[in-house]
Amino acid sequence: MEQLENNKSPRSEILGDIKKHQRQLSDDLNKSGCLIVKPANHWVEEARDRPIPNMLFSEFWYENELSILFADTNIGKSILAVQIADSLSRGKSIHGFKLECPPKKVLYLDFELSDKQFENRCSENYKNHYVFHSNFLRAEINTDFSIPKDFNSIEDYLCKSLETIITQKKAEVVIIDNLTYLKSDNERAKDALELMKLLKQLTKKSNISILVLAHTPKRDESKPISKNDLAGSKMLMNFCDSSFAIGASSMEPSLRYLIQIKQRNTEHLYHTNNVIICKLQKQINFLRFEFEDFGIEKDHLKQSSYNDISDRDDLMKNLIEQGESNVKIAEQLGLSEGAIRKRRKVLGI
Repeated sequence: MEQLENNKSPRSEILGDIKKHQRQLSDDLNKSGCLIVKPANHWVEEARDRPIPNMLFSEFWYENELSILFADTNIGKSILAVQIADSLSRGKSIHGFKLECPPKKVLYLDFELSDKQFENRCSENYKNHYVFHSNFLRAEINTDFSIPKDFNSIEDYLCKSLETIITQKKAEVVIIDNLTYLKSDNERAKDALELMKLLKQLTKKSNISILVLAHTPKRDESKPISKNDLAGSKMLMNFCDSSFAIGASSMEPSLRYLIQIKQRNTEHLYHTNNVIICKLQKQINFLRFEFEDFGIEKDHLKQSSYNDISDRDDLMKNLIEQGESNVKIAEQLGLSEGAIRKRRKVLGI
């Protein structure tokens, strides 16, 4: 009776073990140096037994992926990263974004802020502090440590320490803020390759998900964001599974937009004609990105034909006084009709 309920007989279990052993022997025989060669159907059969990756942050980042989030300085990378970490630690999605997994143990490596700066972002004038979930672990560099003789550099020692901490703390998600601390010369192909290989190995070896924050060199804000805006872009993009970026909006100082740069587990949804618009604001005691709308990237880029946004607004007002339609004004200013409507609403005209 018990065998029928479990739908497994001793004979089937033995046959399953034999098959598993045969597969392992086959794997050992198929290993040739750095390559493992198997029939295509064998790969599919093995992959079929593993769970389908869940979304961690909509289609931007999935489980067991090595992802890169990049943006210019002071755009809000760290703010969004902490918000994502908080979301994952609680198992609750950020409004406007998707989350498909239960609460996870998150390790946030903060090489940017001091503890006091971090406190400021999650408090109300250093009072009424935001309470994080116990699944959210934050780490800083111990300034008193010395590099053991077995390691050639701080980067090598730090990466080894990271692997140890992941095991000790049973971390399922790691967020590194930011890449330039781990490898100060990440623009160099050799350093970028070594770092991305290590992080990629960690995602496979430990079944963890890694998000790495990175800066962009000074860029022309009148042009769309591309993979070429990431420092050391070629090597870094080759080894990450996904990448997304934050852009500043020229429409309002507090507006930001998110755009997909690279993806493997999904189609390219959030492209230049469908970016996610967010507003950067502090809700009581937690600085965060608030979902606003979907939009077109060009509406948020700086217009190179005008000195600043006030010049563009003045021209728009003149065109409105002349009786021009929103469509005509949009054509002249190089924006969408929707952007003109929104700007008129902001200005009250």
